Amino acid sequence: MVRLALFDIDGTLIRTHGAGVKAFARAFAVEFGLGNGTETMSFAGRTDTSLVREFLHQHGRLVTPDDMQRFQDCYVFLLDHYLRESTGGVIPGVKEFMVALKKGNPSVVFGLLTGNIRLGAEIKLRHFGLWGDFVTGAFADDHEDRNEIARIAFERGRALLGKSLKPAEVLVVGDTPHDIRCGRAIGARTLAVATGGATLDELKRHQPDWAVENLVGFPVAELL
Repeated sequence: MVRLALFDIDGTLIRTHGAGVKAFARAFAVEFGLGNGTETMSFAGRTDTSLVREFLHQHGRLVTPDDMQRFQDCYVFLLDHYLRESTGGVIPGVKEFMVALKKGNPSVVFGLLTGNIRLGAEIKLRHFGLWGDFVTGAFADDHEDRNEIARIAFERGRALLGKSLKPAEVLVVGDTPHDIRCGRAIGARTLAVATGGATLDELKRHQPDWAVENLVGFPVAELL
């Protein structure tokens, strides 16, 4: 039975129609005077902190903790602004899937396993009315490597549910091969959805436990 369900955000729970990427690009321009480079970067499944490091390295700059903080402070302000202009929303099937999972196991805990920094995750999910559904999680603030973020999310889940929580009782839901790999790194079951960063065929090549086009009508009984 699934006792802890850990969700990726972008392309899995919501679509922002580029609000996050726009905020990234604008923050680099405002804080560092660097106006190009994000066009060639792949954002899907990445951590915010690794993206900042990659971008600044491309421009010959070593990243200091102060640089990272300056970027994040500017980014979250701009993210809120661009989300207000966004036509994005919650991906079809997400709310119904969560309701069905909760109905099947009322004690299931929903958490986040995301490459977003925590405040960025909160801003996005509050905007779309989902933030209150999640009681735990791990973020790019916790670690730059997604596998390590997964381990932290698992340990926080155990702090809530008890040391008896087994990896097989954890479900990782995501839209990229990165999500499948980090779920496998903690021994969790993985549900890959082709609603964001990868096609269904690409996801299947990475052998998740389930791979679907979307969560609409997903047979939740299989998880319970």
